[in-house]
Amino acid sequence: MRLNDLTYLMPLLVLVGASIVTMLSVAVKRNHRVVFGLTVLAHLVAMYFLLPLRGFTYPIPPFLIIDGWGVFTMGLILATSLFVTMVSYAYFEQREERKEEYYILLLLATLGACVLVISQHFMALFLGLEVLSVSLYALISYLRTREMSDEAGIKYLILAAMSSAFMLFGMALMYAVTGTMAFPEMAAFLNSGQEMPLLFLTGFGLIVVGVGFKLGVVPFHMWAPDVYEGAPAPVTAFIATVSKGGMMGLLIRFISETNGYRYPSLLLIFTIIAIASMLAGNLLALRQKNIKRLLAYSSIAHLGYLLIAFLAGNQLGVEAVSFYLVAYFITTLGAFGVVAFLSDNVRDADQLEDYRGLFWRRPATAAIFTAMLLSLAGIPLTAGFVGKFYILASGVNTQQWILVGMLVLNSIIGVYYYIKVIAVMFAQPEQKPELRKVLHPAISFASGATMAVLGLLLVWIGVFPSTLVQLIRGLLVTFMASL
Repeated sequence: MRLNDLTYLMPLLVLVGASIVTMLSVAVKRNHRVVFGLTVLAHLVAMYFLLPLRGFTYPIPPFLIIDGWGVFTMGLILATSLFVTMVSYAYFEQREERKEEYYILLLLATLGACVLVISQHFMALFLGLEVLSVSLYALISYLRTREMSDEAGIKYLILAAMSSAFMLFGMALMYAVTGTMAFPEMAAFLNSGQEMPLLFLTGFGLIVVGVGFKLGVVPFHMWAPDVYEGAPAPVTAFIATVSKGGMMGLLIRFISETNGYRYPSLLLIFTIIAIASMLAGNLLALRQKNIKRLLAYSSIAHLGYLLIAFLAGNQLGVEAVSFYLVAYFITTLGAFGVVAFLSDNVRDADQLEDYRGLFWRRPATAAIFTAMLLSLAGIPLTAGFVGKFYILASGVNTQQWILVGMLVLNSIIGVYYYIKVIAVMFAQPEQKPELRKVLHPAISFASGATMAVLGLLLVWIGVFPSTLVQLIRGLLVTFMASL
């Protein structure tokens, strides 16, 4: 390793150092506020060191590469993890469980996701994936006194281990054919004019299985509703955003660098997955009365939408994926942030009836949740509408008419169950609402301020999307030029 490499790896090194410092702090004396402050500071410092890396393409052979796509996705992951941290403080402050280890796991999971999106070698990919996955095992089952939390952790542990096994076997088969585990060298082998061997295609298919599990797309989606329901609300927000966003970032880099878009069979597989995810996600969400499960099925559908832009395989497609990831992250964080904000020390506020008459009790919270749901539905003046428009444009640009038609149809289906939740919030409560424990204003401020910022970002991007578009184009100019 060269000395200059350390400069480009500083965001990762900050996360590693922060997790160690936090662990030592917990060992000396447990203090929730101190650990929370250290975690917030670590995210801010990591983002500070990320800023000078814009506009560079710096390979750190053979494992990592820092480029526009890596800087964009790492910045998005760090910002999202910071928002999750802000929401987590009030959520865990009212619980009796030991809170401090949660932040160590959160830092490590963020580190794993950051390693994923800058990987250009199977070794780095698997290392980042396992750091992320092992941290999530503990985060999902963190509230040990809840049976559903333990159940969700065990389910994710078993299924994630199976998906990792599929990916490892796929990597082994691809290595057996190409003799390399580095993406650029693999691309050179494939571009040599040789016909792609069946063994290589089999390995590629096994990796698609592992990636599909992490993304939660059909038919690898079975874990999502149970894990979303059983995990603590901030952890659910982290899984729905950082975990899936990290894997989508890796998938785009892997397919782009290995020139996977030139193989029709691969594109056909992803097309089928996209259609199945949109249909299954929206249709299954129609019957849900649990907000977490509803949002879980909704996320399956939204990953199907993302795959439309991913399949475009051109500059407009990457731009659409980038914009939609930002819009989806903001919206999902806001939705699960409201769930965490309304939860008490007994259970999460995940039942539809918990939101009956919310507008009459907490109008500001109801307004933010309404904005998030309207954005998920793709209603104009929200970030979600512009994101869907981008995806629609990328599909039309590449003449994916079947996928475009499915996007329009499923967006109409999705409006129904989002509006159903909004109608419940604005309905008159049938009985006197249950009195929940009121936290100290200083504790609630972190969550309330975070929700307000997310709401403002949602509307700002929906009304003035050009700022974000220019930022994406500026960061990804070199990456998109290689497509």
